[in-house]
Amino acid sequence: MMDFLSTLADMLASVPFWIATLRIATPLIFGTLGVLVCERAGVLNLGIEGIMVAGAFTGWLAVYHGADLWTGVLVAALTGALCGLLHAILTVWLTVSQHVAGLGLTMLATSLASFAYRVSFPKVTTPPTIEPFAPLAALQGIPVIGPVLAAQTALTLLALLIVPLMIYLIYRTPAGLALRMVGENPAAAEGQGLDVIRVRTLSIVAGSTLMGVAGSFLTLSAFNAFFFNMINGRGWICVALVVFASWRPGKALLGAILFAAFDAAQLRLQQSGGALPYQLYLMLPYLLSILALIFMARRAAYPQALMKPYRKGER
Repeated sequence: MMDFLSTLADMLASVPFWIATLRIATPLIFGTLGVLVCERAGVLNLGIEGIMVAGAFTGWLAVYHGADLWTGVLVAALTGALCGLLHAILTVWLTVSQHVAGLGLTMLATSLASFAYRVSFPKVTTPPTIEPFAPLAALQGIPVIGPVLAAQTALTLLALLIVPLMIYLIYRTPAGLALRMVGENPAAAEGQGLDVIRVRTLSIVAGSTLMGVAGSFLTLSAFNAFFFNMINGRGWICVALVVFASWRPGKALLGAILFAAFDAAQLRLQQSGGALPYQLYLMLPYLLSILALIFMARRAAYPQALMKPYRKGER
């Protein structure tokens, strides 16, 4: 037991651990904020897993064919926006079941990415590679956190900067007030002159754009190639993290870093060896996340109109 605690203390004090934690957390931050925007407007978006796959593929493919890295991120964002528009048409305009539409979108986007990859590279056995974002070495001199940030890329810094921007937009702007109103009481929002359909559509498109960027991080920053199953359930983790965060951007950042820390810890605990089977270490971040989710969800104040379709003029 003492050896385990000593290993854990050394790990928490090491710079490489926090470098890995922040890198793992980056796509979760983008994805969780994307889900949060959709759900704040009252719409559950279970298409996130497929949107992340599509964003990862299209962004990487654009760079592979000669576009610069930021153009690749833009392509991934536009891919996410188009997927979000499709989801909005189904769930907001046609009032289709949000669960069915989201899962259908995940299967559609994943299948299209797989098909496009096979068509683009019919005879390739190993994934082609690109030159990814470089680490931000200029940040090395920042006190305390400099060594951690210097090992990250521009997309990680962008994810961290979006969080305070999201807090300001949701709680300090008329657009944020409109977003919260249509998620809590769309009939009252309509009574105040808001176009509920429009606000929900724009919210889903904006949230899905962030999901596309989340996918692009994996192919343009964390790795340098696209391969199947690279999303590996991160989308579903983002959906759970929104509940953990009680639909608040600041707590969403905390939840993403907490899960990433669990994940980084299990990787290092595996490397340290021991009598426990490695499957138990793999299970650790998910088990701890479930326990944290159970504790936090009991006090979560969810948007009252979440998953409730709205038809204009109805009360």
